[in-house]
Amino acid sequence: MRSCFIVLLVFGLSSNCFSQAIYSHVPPAPDTAKKYLFYLHGRIIEEQGVRAVSGKYGTYEYEEILKALATPGNIVISEPRPKDTESLTYAAKVVAQIDTLLKAGVPPNNITVIGASKGGGIAVIVSSLLKNSQVKFVIMAICNDETAGFWKAQGVCLSGRILYLFDTSDELAGSCKAYLPFLKSNELTEYKEIEIRLGQGHGVLYKPFKEWVMPTLEWAEKK
Repeated sequence: MRSCFIVLLVFGLSSNCFSQAIYSHVPPAPDTAKKYLFYLHGRIIEEQGVRAVSGKYGTYEYEEILKALATPGNIVISEPRPKDTESLTYAAKVVAQIDTLLKAGVPPNNITVIGASKGGGIAVIVSSLLKNSQVKFVIMAICNDETAGFWKAQGVCLSGRILYLFDTSDELAGSCKAYLPFLKSNELTEYKEIEIRLGQGHGVLYKPFKEWVMPTLEWAEKK
């Protein structure tokens, strides 16, 4: 009989022998040698739950995305947010979770916040509240005039090491570069954009396409 070391799986995910660690909260007694990846999903999961389906983009493969991020050495922290979650309030919750890891001795460079669409907007606010120059962020498909106007009105500024990704055919979000003049802070130590050309539009964040998963994992691993 094969033995599998299973750390913890949430949402009834199927287990395997790759020791995937997926938590809905910060684990007790954090291992300071591990990488911690917070995944913040898009709005549709709030509206429909973990098996959400868009008439335009298809199934949001939330569980598959978590498993794709939970490669050996990575601990993924994610939960389905309640409907109509207030972004500022939830961002403060994530900041508190990150502070717990930092106080436990986890190096800030071992923490990455990954946000898609509304989750990306929350990640931007986390970056602003945290004001840590070494925590990493991977932000997907959120920049547009409306969202940028909200950030400007709220005094939101980017800090940390930021990777931004978007599909060039996305009709809802595009590059963040035009908004950087007011988004930059003294704690913004790195910024990079990657244009994805899959032709999936906003649907690029619905599935664990290698075109965004691989750069995300590489960013999380970066020294």
